[in-house]
Amino acid sequence: GHPRFSRTSALADLWLPIRAGTDIVFLGGLVRYVLENELFFRDYVVHYTNASVILREDFRDTEDLDGLFSGWDDEKMTYDHESWSYEGDDPVRPRRDPTLAHPRCVFQVLKRHFSRYTPERVEEVPGIPQDLFLDAAEKIAAASGPEKTAAICYAVGWTQHSKGVQIIRTAAILQLLLGNIGRPGGGILALRGHASIQGSTDIPTLYDILPGYMPMPKWGTGEETIDSWVANHGKKGGLWSNIRKYLVSLLKAWYGTRAHAGNDFGWRFVPRTTHDHSHFRFFTEMDAGKVEGFFVMGQNPAVGAVNSRFQRKALAKLRWLVVRDLVETETAAFWKDGPEIERGELDPAHIETEVFLFSAAGHAEKEGSFTNTQRLLQWREKAVDPPGEARSDSWFVHQLAKRLREKALASEDPEDEPLRALDWWYPENELGEPEMEAVLAEINGFRTDPGEGPEGVVLGDDREGRPHDGPQVPGLKELEEDGTTACGCWIYSGVYGPDGVNRARQRDPEDALGHGWGFAWPSDRRILYNRASARPDGAPWSERKKLVWYGYG
Repeated sequence: GHPRFSRTSALADLWLPIRAGTDIVFLGGLVRYVLENELFFRDYVVHYTNASVILREDFRDTEDLDGLFSGWDDEKMTYDHESWSYEGDDPVRPRRDPTLAHPRCVFQVLKRHFSRYTPERVEEVPGIPQDLFLDAAEKIAAASGPEKTAAICYAVGWTQHSKGVQIIRTAAILQLLLGNIGRPGGGILALRGHASIQGSTDIPTLYDILPGYMPMPKWGTGEETIDSWVANHGKKGGLWSNIRKYLVSLLKAWYGTRAHAGNDFGWRFVPRTTHDHSHFRFFTEMDAGKVEGFFVMGQNPAVGAVNSRFQRKALAKLRWLVVRDLVETETAAFWKDGPEIERGELDPAHIETEVFLFSAAGHAEKEGSFTNTQRLLQWREKAVDPPGEARSDSWFVHQLAKRLREKALASEDPEDEPLRALDWWYPENELGEPEMEAVLAEINGFRTDPGEGPEGVVLGDDREGRPHDGPQVPGLKELEEDGTTACGCWIYSGVYGPDGVNRARQRDPEDALGHGWGFAWPSDRRILYNRASARPDGAPWSERKKLVWYGYG
């Protein structure tokens, strides 16, 4: 669905006009259609979802409590989840009804909850004519069962809503009912409007995670040592059971020989979060005069989010603002050309913010990897040099890091120690651009030089090129917790192995799943699958679409 008919809509088999913000009603209508017409994939739903689990007697749905679920605390404005638990003494093995008939099983609760989303309601709220909605519902429901799957691909619009999480969870309910999770051709995929939003969360621009989705340490939570951090965030099973290996390898990538067992691998060099540092909290602090400077790269907050008036007025409290973009954006020009200037709320003569506008290179003017929806790293070749003095973001960050380190090395201030410890070694081309394959090699990970000297000895800063002679690691399973491996992002490990092949650059699919074309993290896995990928007896759901099976044949 889309509010207007677009060039994308023109290529679609079916276009559903929809009022902005009404996605849950449309999806709810699809869920109701599948449930009421018994079109759900019963074998999958019974064995691989919680549909058969019986809820406790004290659970109440929104119909019973005027729009609220049970457990709401008016004073704290939060839910107590106790009444949402399953019935039975063992939460791992709760009471179930495989016939899905028990009135308190999740399936029946779901059916009652979604009964409100009738075709009439879908026509009334989203504005989709009933015949068009029913045509879509029939087609979507038909993409189910042992032989059929379908994917839901959503755009940024779903996540940008204040209720974005609920929209996507409703889509997950629909896909689970149809058996479209964990199977080839199924899933829920977030399509993104530009190249590397996935990459910017993997190797994060987000304030609360380290590369590879490891949690940032928080000030005052007792995470002063790696041991305490691992105790808080490690898991007993799965990939997260190796979280210490990922962290120590990351610290070795960042700090090289300055990270060793004698100083807890430089753990104290890592910044701590003190509270919520997300976008709006950041601007609230900016408005309060607590933020001195601000870098804006690939964003335009003066027009790019809600309450942009507040954000423009907050920018006027800065001492300096750096904007890097292809053109002069509203953020760069807020001090001279904006609604607040026009209305007289802000006066350019009294705005002390010093704005530095740098011309940035476009995506075709640099080489490097980007990561798409499929978690697939692909390599972009550089098509042309950027015009004039325009430079890439990697050039800017690299040159800024070099200058900051130079200042730190001339300083004896303890606060500069983390910068002095930073191992910044990337080779440059004639324009001062860091070699992006060197960056990818560090992200992949390598064995550190076993002859780097006695524990704790800091080598000089006159090295050129990578400071270690060890070979690349073949993948994340080779990462160690004793400092003998360095890795900039554990989930990407394997993209540039000891054979010297840049797998992000590969463009020769070797099989039907696409191996040989780019590199999908983790470990080049194209589909995230589990037991739901096979029938309960271990046989493939379908010979035509078989992916994983066990105890069969």
